[in-house]
Amino acid sequence: MAKILLVDDAAFMRMMIKDTLTKNGYTDLYEAADGAQAVQMFTEISPDLIIMDITMPNMDGLEALKAIKAKDPNAVIVMCSAMGQESMVIEAIKSGAKDFIVKPFKPDRILKTVTGIIG
Repeated sequence: MAKILLVDDAAFMRMMIKDTLTKNGYTDLYEAADGAQAVQMFTEISPDLIIMDITMPNMDGLEALKAIKAKDPNAVIVMCSAMGQESMVIEAIKSGAKDFIVKPFKPDRILKTVTGIIG
């Protein structure tokens, strides 16, 4: 089973994604509340996929994306952002993000992205 790391400073967003994935058979899920925690957890658990918010305290998603990619260029990271953050999304893709999901997102969009990447 694929390991998925969910990174968002909003606990309800992590819970929403977690519920969607769990209902569809993805059960090896981990959570981080900011980019710094995500980088640390990446080293510990080597997830197959990271779904990460861009705007977070301590270390934002772009910084975490770059730090994780520096450790492992093959890391698979999908970024999440609110509408109006197009420049950040472009930077994320240039920095190695596999895809992005625009908030507010629908459960089927999350599922389509995850199944498209890890099956």
